Amino acid sequence: MPIGVPKVPFRSPGEEDASWVDIYRLYRERLLFLGQEVDNELSNQLIGLMVYLTIEDRNKELYVFINSPGGWVIPGIAVYDTMQFVPPDVHTICMGLAASMGSFVLVGGEITKRLAFPHAWVMMHQPASSFYESQTGEFILEAEELLNLRETITTVYVQRTGKSFWVVSEDMERDVFMSATEAQAHGIVDLVAVG
Repeated sequence: MPIGVPKVPFRSPGEEDASWVDIYRLYRERLLFLGQEVDNELSNQLIGLMVYLTIEDRNKELYVFINSPGGWVIPGIAVYDTMQFVPPDVHTICMGLAASMGSFVLVGGEITKRLAFPHAWVMMHQPASSFYESQTGEFILEAEELLNLRETITTVYVQRTGKSFWVVSEDMERDVFMSATEAQAHGIVDLVAVG
């Protein structure tokens, strides 16, 4: 078995023998992976796969496995919006860590179909930017846009968790790390997997 991208034995339905496939090709069974920082490339890949699989079968559910330190805001929102747009239900499963934009994608799964593994961690906080690189005028425009993004993200967490705007807004003031059971109590996931 080659070293690099993890490979697993996979047997397609109706086939007798399994073959080694790279783990990211499990999308054939509608299993998608967010296993790194969210950026434009990864976002476009996930969106493309969700749309393609929806065209292939608009009723068969999708599963997004998350172990991500977060990443860029706009690509993360694009993944979230696509999950809401495609007709099949999208299950989200946190394994390891769903931080920042990872937790935003996690909370975007179909309500009642969001899961965390028992030892998983979830972290939420407010969106950040690189103000120090901007000119003063650009800084002001970027700050206004950042406030708009923060309100959008807060509103989504409120809608998807059932928590009040005030509670979510307060939580986003700092990095809030939650165990799987705390994330369930907070409404980010619906279930904690039983080992």
